[in-house]
Amino acid sequence: MRKSILVTGANGQLGSEIAALASGYSAHIFTFCDKKTLDLSNTDAIETYFKENTFDVIINCGAYTAVDKAESDKEMAFAINYHAVETLAHIAKAKNITLIHISTDYVFDGSNFKPYVEDDLTNPQSVYGESKLAGEEALLSINPANSIIIRTSWVYSTFGNNFVKTMLRLGRERDELGVIFDQVGTPTYAKDLAAAILEIMPEIVNDTVEIYNYSNEGVCSWYDFAKAIFELSDVECSIKPIETIAYPTPAARPHYSLLNKAKIKNTFSITIPYWRDSLHACLLRMSDEGDRIS
Repeated sequence: MRKSILVTGANGQLGSEIAALASGYSAHIFTFCDKKTLDLSNTDAIETYFKENTFDVIINCGAYTAVDKAESDKEMAFAINYHAVETLAHIAKAKNITLIHISTDYVFDGSNFKPYVEDDLTNPQSVYGESKLAGEEALLSINPANSIIIRTSWVYSTFGNNFVKTMLRLGRERDELGVIFDQVGTPTYAKDLAAAILEIMPEIVNDTVEIYNYSNEGVCSWYDFAKAIFELSDVECSIKPIETIAYPTPAARPHYSLLNKAKIKNTFSITIPYWRDSLHACLLRMSDEGDRIS
């Protein structure tokens, strides 16, 4: 069935990856909105936009993702990550729109000893995490049918700014880098997540909002991730493992944020690539596209 699909956060990593894949889904009509065309920090602007436009699906990639800045910019973080989601949820329910909302591993405190499942206790340790959890809770409370939340982690892409690009840039500028080894999780190639969203979208049928975890398969630390980036890119830079305490940041990061993906794999029969394979694919794509590093 032909669907009209709105993607918010069009200039972000995930929104850009969905746009890159959209041509393969020509049966649907895609509309991509950035903050200039749809200001998620303005509730009135959101409501006005949906009075003038009609959609079957909303993929909400738009978010306030400046984790450290959020500590001093709480109002804006909550405006985008909470109030905008609340407004979209009301609109989705009133207009019978499928809402796919992207959330984060930061809703957890990182104290687990095994991969987090969707119904594990949340306990965010940062303003960013608190604002994203508030958005989740608003969506769950309003409960529009045929809507889901996807929690993800450590996102990177050929688009935007991310850890992979930062490591490549610094690795070419310096002989040695210190990278944190005591934070463990799994990277997520935004292209893989985008493909998964577009694959499962037609299969979403649920009376109550469901939460799913998605990251690439496997496990690593930031140190392991950086080592793989340099190895796969032939960058000669020595990496020194450092503890989180040696690299203080305004916002606390989860020390352990592995996500159990069994629910999304079993529900939608999807296969998730291994993180190192996806990293290799991304680095090859960067090279083919002229090393799109900012």
